[in-house]
Amino acid sequence: MIRLILYFSLVKEILARYIPERAIDQAFDLIVTCNVHLKIVNERVTRHGDYRRTPDGRHQITVNASLNKYRFLITLIHEIAHLVAFEKYGRFIKPHGIEWKRVFQQLMLPYINPEVFPSKLLPVIANHFKNPRASSDTDEKLSLALKQYDPDNDKSYIFELPFGSTFRLYNGKIFRKGNKKVKRYECVEIATGRVYLFNPNAEVELLH
Repeated sequence: MIRLILYFSLVKEILARYIPERAIDQAFDLIVTCNVHLKIVNERVTRHGDYRRTPDGRHQITVNASLNKYRFLITLIHEIAHLVAFEKYGRFIKPHGIEWKRVFQQLMLPYINPEVFPSKLLPVIANHFKNPRASSDTDEKLSLALKQYDPDNDKSYIFELPFGSTFRLYNGKIFRKGNKKVKRYECVEIATGRVYLFNPNAEVELLH
């Protein structure tokens, strides 16, 4: 019991470093209520966070430490929504189906106010949560709005790059941007000539 109290005390202390101040108490209560084991890890390029149920029955949520406080909060609630949706509707629902969307909307609603998010972010966030997507990164307007609160870096979104420009991925591979096909961009890998489809909000390094 003492160990559990110390753990939750530490969680609240950690949350204070990563999410807006006015969101701490409510997010903490949600973590305690849902019996979440929260892990904050070094940046993973392919995802902001994830949820899984461990073999011993714990609910483990992992979030990237590199996220700004507004994206961190959205990611944390996104993953808790997976937990709640699975517990409420069963493990066979679609991960980002209507049940998850409904739960995500309900859990986020108390945070969508000017005490938590800057006023210029609120309309974009409110619009996003009319029909939340599998990833906030697939919402171009929300990604750009949240990016304003990131530390300065040399990364750009693919949709921002000029047609025909070359860019480098995190793994060093170099591509040339092509046309947009439905929702994603066709890009040619320079070394192999192979064509890959890229999410518009993939962050890359513009070369020329």
